[in-house]
Amino acid sequence: MPEQWRVQPGRPVKLESIDPSSTPGAPGGRTETLATLPAFQVELATLQERLWAEHRRSLLVVLQALDAGGKDGTIRHVFQGVNPQGTRVTSFKEPVGEETEHDFLWRVHRAVPCAGEIGIFNRSHYEDVLAVRVLGLVPEKVWKARFDLINGFEKTLHHGGTTIVKIYLHISKEEQRRRLQARLDDPDKRWKFRTSDLEARRHWDEYREAYEDALEKTVTEIAPWYVIPADHKWYRNWVVSRILIKTLRTMDPHYPQPVEDLPTTIE
Repeated sequence: MPEQWRVQPGRPVKLESIDPSSTPGAPGGRTETLATLPAFQVELATLQERLWAEHRRSLLVVLQALDAGGKDGTIRHVFQGVNPQGTRVTSFKEPVGEETEHDFLWRVHRAVPCAGEIGIFNRSHYEDVLAVRVLGLVPEKVWKARFDLINGFEKTLHHGGTTIVKIYLHISKEEQRRRLQARLDDPDKRWKFRTSDLEARRHWDEYREAYEDALEKTVTEIAPWYVIPADHKWYRNWVVSRILIKTLRTMDPHYPQPVEDLPTTIE
């Protein structure tokens, strides 16, 4: 089922053709689907432990979405139960200080997962072909050239033993409105609200066009994109869990063999 949401290289991406509230393949409604997640969490934790023990390869999970798209919630729910020692989450905001004095991939390369780790990018290098494009922060010739640079960068990571999975959480404009309003209405969530969210919302159509362009130009066999209907958080968590488990099963990490003969008993 995860293959249903995988972007196919060479094919155009039309986000309007994907219903953000759809839930195909789910084992039922919210209750039935949530009941399957504990087993996924156990398997994900087991596979992560094997990856950490093997300590030769890594997994990079790139999460992209519009504001209030569910990146934080996905990380919180899907990865609960995994060993923090082998997991690294990096959130990319507007570059500052030394980050602005290097090429756009410099800060990203520093954050990629080490051998044995699962790295999770909450936003990523893709902001440098999305936000900078929509907000006019760099000339068109600059952000257009970055598509090839990103593909080359991800090819380098793959060559070094990093498996890459890129996920776009696809929500509707109305669902985004509800989530932003909920932040305003709940005193405990107002800290998450930024007036810049409203400015970005005014550029909804431009962001959608930029995402379609980025998905088409940076999807490869070694760094696939998945577009996940994400209006329903329970469905989002279920699909993302399945994608990650399928990816790790394919990687098939193994516990290393002892480097020396071990005793059978301890005196």
